[in-house]
Amino acid sequence: MRIVRFKKAETVRYGILLGNEVAPLINGPFGLLDIPDDAPRFPLPEVQLLSPVTPGKVLAVGRNYAAHAAELGNDVPEEPLVFLKPGSSVIGPGENIVKPPYTKELHHEAELAVVIGRRCKELTPGQVPAHILGYTCANDITARDLQGPDRQWWRAKGSDTFCPLGPWVETELDPAALSVRTEVDGETRQDGSTAQMVHTVAMLISHISAAMTLDPGDVILTGTPAGVGPLHPGDQVTVSVEGIGDLTNRII
Repeated sequence: MRIVRFKKAETVRYGILLGNEVAPLINGPFGLLDIPDDAPRFPLPEVQLLSPVTPGKVLAVGRNYAAHAAELGNDVPEEPLVFLKPGSSVIGPGENIVKPPYTKELHHEAELAVVIGRRCKELTPGQVPAHILGYTCANDITARDLQGPDRQWWRAKGSDTFCPLGPWVETELDPAALSVRTEVDGETRQDGSTAQMVHTVAMLISHISAAMTLDPGDVILTGTPAGVGPLHPGDQVTVSVEGIGDLTNRII
């Protein structure tokens, strides 16, 4: 099932994607996914897809693919390297990524994103799947030249528009071995697989939940494969995750 968040006639709602149509949900995505028998159906081209959730927090994981760590000259940490991206950095499909004036080195990072479906704390890896709503695509936009100077990565990872998510949440997906790709203006930049992760989805969420309560709608970014590279104003960047779809944004 694919859950969308969309705008139609200035009204924002959650819905279910049914073929090429969207059916609104009664109560949002975190309870029973009820669609009334008489619910309207909106053709997908007639609605604006938004970020599929509005996370209270986004937790991202660095260096979770060994080849990506190596391409930047970093070691793979023994424990997951976790950092926060603010909710204000989130944008949806088709929205513009803004290159701020304080960076000269803006990079793309294609990632599988996990959406939490139930409030949870101190999960074992085996308990994790029951607390996941589904999965979406993410682009962990990074001001690479600020990661060293800022140290806390607050601008490098958390600036406005630095967390595109979408186009929807896929609820039926096995995250173990999915293709994760980036294209910039049609040129393939990243082409990896979640099978290359150092820490699995279950391990990551178990580790994070040991320290922090996770709420419905929170998002976990699971790391990026090798091939990160620069983005410039005018570029169109597309992140694709197998079984989910394509997330496309333009740089301005």
